[in-house]
Amino acid sequence: MNLVTAGESHGKALVAIIENLPANIAITADYIKYYLNLRASGYGRGGRQKIESNEISILSGIRNGYTTGAPIGLLIENNDYINWKEIMDVAKADMDSKKITKLRAGHADFAGVMKYNLQDARNILERASARESAIRVAAGSIARKFLEALNIQVCGYVRQVGNIIDNKHYIFRQIQKSRENTLFMLDTVLCNQAKNLIDNVKSSGDTVGGVIEIHVHNIKVGFGSCMTYAEKLDANLAREVMSVQSIKGVEFGEGFALAYKNGSTVHDVIGYKDNQFYRKSNHAGGIEGGMTNGEDIILRAVQKPLPTLRQPLTTIDIVTKQEEKSAVERADCCAIESCQIILESVICTHLAKVILRRLGGDRLEEVQERYEKLP
Repeated sequence: MNLVTAGESHGKALVAIIENLPANIAITADYIKYYLNLRASGYGRGGRQKIESNEISILSGIRNGYTTGAPIGLLIENNDYINWKEIMDVAKADMDSKKITKLRAGHADFAGVMKYNLQDARNILERASARESAIRVAAGSIARKFLEALNIQVCGYVRQVGNIIDNKHYIFRQIQKSRENTLFMLDTVLCNQAKNLIDNVKSSGDTVGGVIEIHVHNIKVGFGSCMTYAEKLDANLAREVMSVQSIKGVEFGEGFALAYKNGSTVHDVIGYKDNQFYRKSNHAGGIEGGMTNGEDIILRAVQKPLPTLRQPLTTIDIVTKQEEKSAVERADCCAIESCQIILESVICTHLAKVILRRLGGDRLEEVQERYEKLP
């Protein structure tokens, strides 16, 4: 399976092509739209979400509600393009009206203009923008449906917003209810504290980030590999998660907290009951030696405070070389809920790829049969 995306933040549309998914996976536009709506929701979001309807067009590879095995083509039109047509025209674009020369800290602006020898960061920010993640959520929703057909479930919750931290342990059944709550937090008291924090940060023109925890439930043993570093599952999941805009750190299981403990207290003891192996704990987060060990995959990711500020930082103008205030684009104060849905989606996409690499299969029934035979 392979996913390729294209499109700019204010361009005509976002597009995706998914190759080599098996036939007979049930999927509807409404199912995809559900996750696109979740991505667009959230406490602290900005004005762009009010403009975009995120309607999904399925161009190919799905007929009568089922994948056919052919490449799947997806398209999300950008409603805001009507306001940017002259700026983003593919043939005769206005190159001056929305020129970005006052480079923004925390964005791709500086590295991008240096890499591509530009005097305007517009081309950089249009592709680096988190708007691109909408089409990854659409593609990830199809991968999620494939995983569900194998009884693999992926869900997360918001563990931290700013300095408001939820350190409690939750089982997967509780985590599945996170999307029913504001900020996707499971503790009501902490959620209200986080909302107050976001309100205060927004009123000062600032931004705030947080920590998201994702669980993968019911995945069997042996996905990934210890034989080549390129196939280590935790390494590849970390890469996928780090590819999401504003993510600056990833850990599995207890992650960095393991540094403070002794080995005798952190390694997951193996047990055997009812003709099945199991672990008496899950400090490793479901992955050992780059492979799933049968326990839930537990992954946490840090989203930095978003870098576009309504009270901009100082910078240097790339043309004049003079100190200026950074350019300001429309942005969110907090996008932690959106980020959770994006992370779930990219994880679903990668897990679908890993499962198909190991099991193969041209149609869903083949994959299901092979998956059922695994220990």
